[in-house]
Amino acid sequence: MAAEELKTVVNRLRRAQGQVAGVIKMIEEGRDCEDVVTQLAAASRALDKAGFAIIATGLQHCLTDSGIAADGGREQMRDRLEKLFLSLA
Repeated sequence: MAAEELKTVVNRLRRAQGQVAGVIKMIEEGRDCEDVVTQLAAASRALDKAGFAIIATGLQHCLTDSGIAADGGREQMRDRLEKLFLSLA
């Protein structure tokens, strides 16, 4: 997958990185647990969305790649991508 296609994913991961840093700081400062968990949940959702976007991009590439379709590898690739998808669920 080309880095340009995943630019939005990288941006999402950078935001999640900032959120995780914020969670660490909140814990170190002894902030209220509700605030910490809220921030942690937001970071978790951002990571999940990034993972799903990576899988969707891979799926698009794999299903449109004529080499995979020609050698019967489409079903095998679909199974691999399904396993990746389920690992995030």
